[in-house]
Amino acid sequence: MQDEEQAARIEEIIQPVLRDHGLELVDLDWRPRRPRGILRVFVDKPGGVAVGDCERVSREVGDVLDVAAVIAEAYDLEVSSPGLDRQLRKERELRWAVGKRLRCWLLGGQEVRGRLLEVTGERLALDVDGERVEIERARLGKARLDADVPWPRRA
Repeated sequence: MQDEEQAARIEEIIQPVLRDHGLELVDLDWRPRRPRGILRVFVDKPGGVAVGDCERVSREVGDVLDVAAVIAEAYDLEVSSPGLDRQLRKERELRWAVGKRLRCWLLGGQEVRGRLLEVTGERLALDVDGERVEIERARLGKARLDADVPWPRRA
């Protein structure tokens, strides 16, 4: 089985477990290596993911994958939240990020920050200080979450 096919099969198997826990799959990264592969599962839910969520889901996902025998070799399973400043590489990650603040770097060096409003095959639409700004996907070099962290003010 090819790596991409195997990742799709893994996703299919673990989705019901994630749904049962109220979690959304943000990304799945399967890296088969010898002697051990690594399966990283990034999940989110409204209000954020706690360590306890990751622990519970990790045990269940591991059990379900063992029963399905979809991964033949030894592997390590990591379940975590996407992180505050995650780089968004895949279509699913961009769609998950709708409503969140992004920091985008365009080819040529321009940087755009704003709340992601919409994702299409051709462009991203962001709210930048109350103005809708559309970015052609072909011009997008990199996109990351832009953490909405309320930093304490200094006196």
